[in-house]
Amino acid sequence: MQLSNYLFFTTTCDEALDFYARCGLGHVVEVLRYGVDGMPVKNEALRGKVMHAKFQGPGLLFYASDNDDAEPMRGSAHLLAMDNRDATNKLFQALGVGGTVTTPLGIQAWGDYYGKLTDRFGVQWMLNCAKGDG
Repeated sequence: MQLSNYLFFTTTCDEALDFYARCGLGHVVEVLRYGVDGMPVKNEALRGKVMHAKFQGPGLLFYASDNDDAEPMRGSAHLLAMDNRDATNKLFQALGVGGTVTTPLGIQAWGDYYGKLTDRFGVQWMLNCAKGDG
């Protein structure tokens, strides 16, 4: 058994996945599109949009799609366990472009370097760099 997140966007899946790739998280390794290569189209507004995508990077795997009945993302976050404070700073800054920082990066009560943000697509990210890692 393996748990992976599945992100639902309404029409911005391509834009979001491109953003995550530019942030250095990884890249799309598989994509199916509504109305392409025999894939069904339940709503013409979704034709050509992402029906299913697999995004993968070092230590990271999630899935995503455009969906006309997607609910706003809430109640879940991606937690990235980082091992380098400089890399944590760089990724946090990249993911935060156009988003909202809810917990600025800093040493927390439990001793780790941690921050939380919601990116411009509504996805929550928590970055945690264990104490002593610099």
